[in-house]
Amino acid sequence: MTRKITVEKLIEKIEGEATLKFHYKEDVIDFVDILFTSTRGIEKILEGRAAEDALVINPRVCGICGHAHLIATVQALEACYENLTLSPKAKIIRDLTRHFELIQNHFKWFYLTLLPLHTGHQEVAKAAHISRLMSQAIAFLAGQYPHNSYAITGGVTCDPTPVEILQIDHLIAEAIRFFESEVVCADTQTLMGCERVERLLSAKGDLPALLNDLIHQKRHTEGRSFDRFIVFGEDSYFKRGKAIKTRIQPHIDERYLQISDNSDSFAKNVTYKHKYYEVGPLSRAMLLKTPLIKDAHRRYGDSLLSRIIARVCESIRLLHHTRVQLAKLDLSQPSWIAPEADIRQLSGSGTAAVEAARGSLIHQVSLKEGKIASYTMITPTQWNLSRGTPEEPGIAQKAMQGAENETFAEFIFKTFDVCSVCTTH
Repeated sequence: MTRKITVEKLIEKIEGEATLKFHYKEDVIDFVDILFTSTRGIEKILEGRAAEDALVINPRVCGICGHAHLIATVQALEACYENLTLSPKAKIIRDLTRHFELIQNHFKWFYLTLLPLHTGHQEVAKAAHISRLMSQAIAFLAGQYPHNSYAITGGVTCDPTPVEILQIDHLIAEAIRFFESEVVCADTQTLMGCERVERLLSAKGDLPALLNDLIHQKRHTEGRSFDRFIVFGEDSYFKRGKAIKTRIQPHIDERYLQISDNSDSFAKNVTYKHKYYEVGPLSRAMLLKTPLIKDAHRRYGDSLLSRIIARVCESIRLLHHTRVQLAKLDLSQPSWIAPEADIRQLSGSGTAAVEAARGSLIHQVSLKEGKIASYTMITPTQWNLSRGTPEEPGIAQKAMQGAENETFAEFIFKTFDVCSVCTTH
């Protein structure tokens, strides 16, 4: 006789909480139902408000990736204009602050979420060190972190000095030194050119130790999903497109997004052309054809091992990229260029996509005479944690199928770096 049981578990430490219902068949998990049971209704709160109110409200969607929400908001508002010009200086500064946020997100996820699940203890000091460095770097440009509103239609409100640029560069260099001494005890320039996973596994440091332990336990190939990846945001580093395994298609269109609500969960279901796609660092690395990640994917597929390597290694690539971008910054250029029309009287609609720590974040706004008529947010966790059925599971649901117990299924679940408050906002 087939044994079927259901176990319900509250999942915390995901910037909010979620309820997972584990359905067992025989001795393994057959299906996981994902429920988010609280919301603040920010999309409704925005309706009828002045357009610029969104620049203050939306960064408060999340305490971890609020800055990505700010940049998505301002870009969505700017898309309502027929013609709007940004200086290269403003574009670089916006990229820098958002990339700094991604970096500190990745470190906090690794040291405060993932390692404690595996080793039983948190590395709070290490997470706090990088978080402090990156938060200071953002604050030099944005005035504060988190919950800043320094990006406005037409540019940014800051005008950094040469001394502040030097201070930011020092903070980036310190973060790189930390990565080389603690995360992977190796020269990061060499690591970024690495094309074989063995090179990473043979190194010392917190990341190789975790990876080798998972391999020793024969769990490194678990957590596989559909091998479908999508990236909507594009900037000085990330590239837009979708991939099924190694076949990459650079052209995607927001018109093919499908969004549906759940009757007993506040999370939206999100598909592209009626299929679930994974977003996040692994997807971005696949689109960028990052050699180390391509090799990990070739060996282990879209497994938890590939997902972990992609997220941690994205942080060091972004650190080096931000240093290059910082050197390109021309401080003589204007920080802000006045838009051709006053947003307080503007009517139109706009869509923006940026890459947040967990994946593609999409904001859609409709304005009528300067007021917000409607606002929609599609967050990364809505992509990865869409609630499918046993016959057609979502990305994370598929990844957890076959896990031997709830504890390891939770580990797989958290490799997606879940954010509950973004999911329900």
